[in-house]
Amino acid sequence: MHATLRFSRRLVQLTALLVSLICTIVAQQRSEAAQAPFNENAYRVGERLTYNVDFSHFISAAHVELFVAGRGRFFNRDGIQLRAHVETSGVVSVALFAINNDYTTYVDPESGLPFRSQQVVHGADRASEFSSDYNQPAGADAIPAGLRTGEFPGTYDLISALYRARAMPLVDGASYFITVRAENEVFHAELKVSGKQRVKTNVGSFNAIATRMNVKGGPDYNIRVYFSDDERHVPVLIIAKHPAGEIRAELAGSEIVPPPIGPGPRTKIIPAPRPTPTRTPDERPKPPLDLPFKVGEQLNYQVYLGAAAQSVGSITLAIRARGRYFNRDGLQVAATAQSTGSLMKVFAVNDQITSYVDPETLLPFRTELSLSEGKHRAKRSYDLDQNRGAVTTNEKQRIEIPVGTHDLLSLVYALRTFDLSPQKKNAISILAVSKPRTLLIESKRRETIELNGQKISAIMLQLTVPDDPQSDRLQLRMWVGDDSRHLPLRISAVTELGPARADLIILPASSQ
Repeated sequence: MHATLRFSRRLVQLTALLVSLICTIVAQQRSEAAQAPFNENAYRVGERLTYNVDFSHFISAAHVELFVAGRGRFFNRDGIQLRAHVETSGVVSVALFAINNDYTTYVDPESGLPFRSQQVVHGADRASEFSSDYNQPAGADAIPAGLRTGEFPGTYDLISALYRARAMPLVDGASYFITVRAENEVFHAELKVSGKQRVKTNVGSFNAIATRMNVKGGPDYNIRVYFSDDERHVPVLIIAKHPAGEIRAELAGSEIVPPPIGPGPRTKIIPAPRPTPTRTPDERPKPPLDLPFKVGEQLNYQVYLGAAAQSVGSITLAIRARGRYFNRDGLQVAATAQSTGSLMKVFAVNDQITSYVDPETLLPFRTELSLSEGKHRAKRSYDLDQNRGAVTTNEKQRIEIPVGTHDLLSLVYALRTFDLSPQKKNAISILAVSKPRTLLIESKRRETIELNGQKISAIMLQLTVPDDPQSDRLQLRMWVGDDSRHLPLRISAVTELGPARADLIILPASSQ
């Protein structure tokens, strides 16, 4: 048991390093003088980066968000506020590592040194908060005289180290020393710049700076970090080889959020003069979405067969990010379905659907499927041209569709914007794998259902396919919240294994 706990702790530490984007760097090039270069473009106020993390065969095992929240007066000194959110999801969260943490670090705007850090760990029934004061000097005073070659002053935490690494030149062939303190442990490593490489991610292809990280005195996880080859040095891809499986963190979205107009209760925003960097990834401020949901919403469901009280699977629906995908503005939404418990032993399921939709119409322009069901494996992708009414598959097959066709995932979010008053009917076109079908959504009646011991007012929807001779063959029903959000509370259908239902197990705490 002790060995298992130690292994789990090490894996969590490695995962934390990765999802904090590995770059826990107190960087100083070996051949440079004591005063290291400092590129302030890495600290652009309003920059929000979102990452998807895959672990072993678990797709979207976690997601990470990094945010440069503001510049102003914090704790009686000038500073920049950096935030991060790390959260595991699906089976990984339930069975392996339940992580739901928020991090805030305040750094000196001239040196990048942290002077205060805060961490909030969200548990099942309560949250724990920790804070640390670094009490380090500010500005030029932070650079002591007589530094040894390769020595970098001060102590960094995970977040401040990441941004300080981005502020380094990352010259081809250079080596940078890495030292960071995390959870009372100190890590020493070397970041070696190996060259330049073209990297493809969900938000596009990048000319990247390839680096490799070696942890001194520790196991070799073959950690590779790829930074965008521009003045911002955005980490676009991180890969590590762990004995339990590969960990892969990939950039999923990038945007620049306009700073608030007025000062917050503790922060006076001071605009800092900065040169306009090259837009990679897209940095244009996005207008707020007038939708019944927002970026970051994640809905978790348990799946039951028949009247059984034991769940046999889980489903996660998430709005991952808003950014530039395939050369256009879009929302990235994702769904994962995984079997658990006894069903996993009989029929293992690990499916993922990723849809990229227009933020205004919610119509998809790209759909990706990764299916793993028993011995069956398949990967498919669809590019949807909503203007011409055509779909092109990854096998170059062309499918004619009506303009305004949804995929199976965008449908769930689109119907939440409909008028779902009882007796109201809505009809839309959906892409059912290889051909378009008409889906009729009928709002039948108001009901009160029970979830997690709570009685909730809901509207029951009946979903049928009129152009199918057996239009109600699947007996597909959905119960949505009887309010402006129309949160999907329960979904039921008749499957090959019998009647099944998916019940929402985590309700967002506040209205949106």
